[in-house]
This record gives sequence, C-alpha cells and structure tokens, in this order.
Amino acid sequence: MRKMIMGRSRAHIVLAGISLLLASVPSGAAFSQIATGAPPQNAHAKPYGTGWQCDFGYREMNRGCTAIEVPANAHLVDVTFGRGWGCDRGYRAAGDACTKVEVPANAYLTDTPNNGRGWECNRGYRAANTNNACAAVNVPENGFLSDSSYGNGWECNRGYLVAGTACVAVDVPANAYLQSGNRWKCNRGFRLNRDSCLRIDVPQNGYLDATGESWRCERGYRRDNVSCSALAVPANAHITNSGDTWECNSPYRRLGDGCVPL
Repeated sequence: MRKMIMGRSRAHIVLAGISLLLASVPSGAAFSQIATGAPPQNAHAKPYGTGWQCDFGYREMNRGCTAIEVPANAHLVDVTFGRGWGCDRGYRAAGDACTKVEVPANAYLTDTPNNGRGWECNRGYRAANTNNACAAVNVPENGFLSDSSYGNGWECNRGYLVAGTACVAVDVPANAYLQSGNRWKCNRGFRLNRDSCLRIDVPQNGYLDATGESWRCERGYRRDNVSCSALAVPANAHITNSGDTWECNSPYRRLGDGCVPL
C-alpha cells in the first residue's frame, strides 16, 4: 500500500513538471521547432552533428534568424562572426557604412585597406605626411629609384655613397678596386695602410700567400723578420711538410743541430 502511494506521488511530480514546461514555451509552429529540433525560418540543419544554422545572409538572434542589413556599396560575406558584410572595392568601413576611398593624384587603389588608406602611391612617388597626397621622390644625380617602402625611396649607383640627399663618389685609392656594397679593397700584392694601399715587399726566396696580403718563404727557407733564411739541414735529416723546419730520419734522434743514432 505504501509503495502504491509513493508511486502516485512521483507521477504527480512528473506531470506537474511537464505542465510547467508546456506553459513556458510558445505555441504552434514555434513549439514544434523546439520540441523536434527543426530549423526555424531562414535556417537549415547543420551538415554535421545536430542542430541548425542560419542561411547565408542571416544571423542567429533570439532563437531565430534575422536578415543582415547590408549598407550601400557593400556585399555579404560568409563569416561566422563580425558584421556579415564587407565593403566593395574602392570603399572602406566607417561604422555601419561604407565610404568611398579618395585616391589622390599619382596613386592607385589597393585590394586591402593597407595603412588605413586603401591606396598606394605610384612608383616614383611617396605618401606625404599631410593632405593624403603623393609627393614625387627626388632622386639625386648618380642615384636611382628603389622598390623599398622605407628610406629615401632611392639608392646610389655603384661607386657612390649616400650623403644626406646626395650621392658622393667613393674615394678609391691607387692600387685598389671597388667591392660590393661600394667598399674598396687593396689589389693583390698591396696592403691597407689607413686610407691607402702600400706595396708588399716580398724578399728573395719568398712569395705572396693565397690572400695576396702577406708573404711566405719558399720551401727550405725560414722567415727571419723581413727576409728568408736557408735552412741548415744536417746529415740524416729531412725538411718537414711545413717546409720551414727539419726533423731527423729514422732511426736517428735530434741532438742540438744534428742527428745521432738511437
């Protein structure tokens, strides 16, 4: 008997909960959508998973799909977040509207509103700091236009260096040549001495090394300050691979300036 009473009480609680749920939801088609999960007007079922999503040109609002208001000179874009529209080419967003991009003389429209302008100056011109204008790049003599968006807009020709708003010739001393980057280097057989190149004095029995900036003694000679001295190779000895010293043959060992048997 007690079990039957408890069962009836639970049933009454469940029925009361259902009654409250029915009273809180809208009637008619809207109720059918919530009860069955059917998409509302201007929506469709998600291709994956469960639920629905608004059609293109609509956005979810208050459990329904509201049309996106597209301003003049704009178009709908397929994005999940944001305004749902973008300005046409030649226009840029300003609040909820699209304003025309004013392109100054010697400039052209860009595909993206870079730097907040939406335009770029033609080659040979630079954006001025004021009045949204493009000013001509003044290329000095012995200079040329560069494609870099930084700096002066010009570079100096080979053999010249930037000096303020001018290009000055690189002062290449005698017995030197220009390198890349408008630097200079002494010719082979000469060495740098401040701003000039001095000839390298190669002694007798000597030769310029691979760098061309110094010298070495020939094989069988040893460097002695600014000259090359012949090696005194004793009996039972030979010149080493370095060419400027000697060692004893086997089975001899060095003793002073000679070689003696072991």
